[in-house]
Amino acid sequence: MTSTTNALKGRDTRTALDASPDGGADRRRWIALAIVMTAAFMDLVDVTIVNIAIPSIQRGEAATVSQIQWITAGYALAFAAGLVTGGRLGDIHGRRRIFLLGIGGFTVASALCGLAANPEMLVAARIAQGATAALMVPQVLSIVHATFPAHERGKVFGLFGAIVGLGAVSGPLLGALLIEWNPLGLEWRAIFLINLPVGVAGLLLGRRFITESKAPHALKLDLVGVALVTGGLLMLLYPLTRGHELDWPLWGHALMAGSLVVFAALVAYERHKTARDGSPLIELSLFKVKSFAAGIAVQTVFGVALGVFFLVWTLYLQTGLGWSVLKAGLTGVPFSVSVSVAAGMSVQKLVPRFGRKVLQAGALLMAAGVLLYLWESERYGLAITPWQMALPLIVMGAGMGLIVAPLTDAILSGVPREHAGSASGLISTVQQMGNALGLGLVAVVFFGAMDEPVVPAEIGPAFVDAFEHALGWVAAVLFTIFLLMFALPRHPVTAEHAAHEVGGAAEGEIEVPVEVEVERAVTDGDGAGDTEREPQLAR
Repeated sequence: MTSTTNALKGRDTRTALDASPDGGADRRRWIALAIVMTAAFMDLVDVTIVNIAIPSIQRGEAATVSQIQWITAGYALAFAAGLVTGGRLGDIHGRRRIFLLGIGGFTVASALCGLAANPEMLVAARIAQGATAALMVPQVLSIVHATFPAHERGKVFGLFGAIVGLGAVSGPLLGALLIEWNPLGLEWRAIFLINLPVGVAGLLLGRRFITESKAPHALKLDLVGVALVTGGLLMLLYPLTRGHELDWPLWGHALMAGSLVVFAALVAYERHKTARDGSPLIELSLFKVKSFAAGIAVQTVFGVALGVFFLVWTLYLQTGLGWSVLKAGLTGVPFSVSVSVAAGMSVQKLVPRFGRKVLQAGALLMAAGVLLYLWESERYGLAITPWQMALPLIVMGAGMGLIVAPLTDAILSGVPREHAGSASGLISTVQQMGNALGLGLVAVVFFGAMDEPVVPAEIGPAFVDAFEHALGWVAAVLFTIFLLMFALPRHPVTAEHAAHEVGGAAEGEIEVPVEVEVERAVTDGDGAGDTEREPQLAR
């Protein structure tokens, strides 16, 4: 019924797929890309969409302030703590397998969120959402890195940057529209239940179109490393998440200081694990690749800038200016469009010609947009309109678009494919750490700029002044990012060069055994055709 086909894992996927006589393999590769990108978009939207629905949840479920905070913080903590482990599980057990497990679990958790009978159940379901997203998200970049050859990855990461930009600001807009429309009388529950058809489609299509890939060497899960990285991240992120609410207690500072000790122990143990059996959770050798090490530093600080801006921007629009949910959501449309356009141009047209300068131009352009926004806010005050915000948001979006897509490509371009999962998990983890640090700084650069308590009549002016103060800090962080980018390579390095840096082939040719799945046609007793896979090794 079906002819014998070869589906390669890892580096050689393109060769086998392109060998298909009907040329359908190329379509298969791009369909797989659409599936994983949709999953990434679903996660990005889910991170931000909840903020818009918080007032509705609080009214409808009589949730306490602490429960409301855990609805957002629980997701973030579970997500950040599990990203590195999720990436490594993909390397070990297969990226498609872990991706499907993650998207299936995320869909079930979304259903539990939408059907939650009380705030406690909603908090538990949100934590489950974050944990399953940590399985799903690292596989997105890993699958792209293992499926597409180097000459196509630039275009793909351009698309990824556009998705990141859309997801960053589409969540509030989508949430606002769903709450305003109130389909089937679901109110806030619709923001979670909308994930169900997307998740089911991703699960079914992913099984058919995503080619399996994994590390070519037999790896084992580093359980001690999992415990250390999870514990260290929780010790750092939990006090940052709850610090402002609890008035920055002494135990919070002690936990954050202790996290540094845990991370130091993690590095020491990972070195020992590498020397003993070559199966560490985190490949420390990746940091010998200059593009990876520099890119991770830039990604962390960039996460700080985004964490500060997006939270204070939401508070400024809805509380300071008193705008409706829908008006605040629509205000971000110029930003979203600008990010998407600039991201596509940066990777496909600009970076191949100008290299690192494109990212540095993006940092300066984004800083210029922030300063323009600051000037307009000071000029118009409470009377500012969405049209007056459009220009600074377009400039900021263009700057962000020039950064997000090339930065991902710059970080992963020098990573050997057998470590794609570990590297992708680290990228997502440091971005989440940066965001958490930014959220912690909001208590200092935003709320710290206001005299407390603020009387109701002064809330608008106080929030506007605090927003302007925070924008100054965001601009300063973006200038710092510009300086850090000098550590990036002038042009993206190749995986072959990285292999040499981490101890690979001296001549620059990385020779990695690639596992091949040979699909053989078999026939059941009823005559229905099926396939079974027989793994082999190819070079």
